[in-house]
Order: sequence, then structure tokens, then C-alpha cells
Amino acid sequence: VQLQASGGGLVQAGGSLRLSCAASGPTVTNYAMGWFRQAPGKEREFVAAISAGGGNTNYVSSVKGRFTISRDNAKNTVSLQMNGLKPEDTAVYYCAAKRESSGTYTYVYARSYDYWGQGTLVTVSS
Repeated sequence: VQLQASGGGLVQAGGSLRLSCAASGPTVTNYAMGWFRQAPGKEREFVAAISAGGGNTNYVSSVKGRFTISRDNAKNTVSLQMNGLKPEDTAVYYCAAKRESSGTYTYVYARSYDYWGQGTLVTVSS
């Protein structure tokens, strides 16, 4: 699976961005997906995850109520809608995929994922 993240950019605090992750190769129907981010000088951290079936989602507490992860298996894409952006959301955002047959689990640890995209930069100005 090859993943291509896009949609990053510069936005003012309070604004919105929508990140997309396009997968090529095998369909991602059997893959749990996640978004992670890494700010300058910090470790990569979990942001959001969605199960292969799309029925379960998980978020880091700092983005709950502001970010929404979704997937369109027919289009082989996963999106992250980010509203109410804050300067502390500034980071490179990565999408990731984990082959997973149950369709119900989400994964919050980076080491659980098998494939990674190249990252897209989100900068939120104050």
C-alpha cells in the first residue's frame, strides 16, 4: 500500500483544513487507518484512527470535538477534517495503514502500523 497525504497549508487560528490520504495498490478495505502528527522538536503523536469497517473511531483528547476522521473505501481515501485549529496543532501530519481483518479495531500506537505516507505540513498562525 502506498499512501499520499495532502491538504496541508497555512491557516489562521480558528480556521479549518481537510487532510486527505489517498491509497494506491491494494484496496484499504481491510486496513485500519490513522493520522499522526509530529511538531518540530517533538515525538510523533497519535491524532485519530478509524477501523477498517469505518464503524469505530478514536481521537487524542486534545482534538476531540474539533477533528473528524472518515473514510471512503470505494475511493480508497481517508480524510481528517480539522476545525477550530489552534497554533499547537502545527505539525507535519502523517497518515498510516495497518492491515486488519476484523474491521472493528482502531490503533493508537505508531508501531502498530505497517505503511506510512510522506506527511503534509499544517501551520496554524495565532
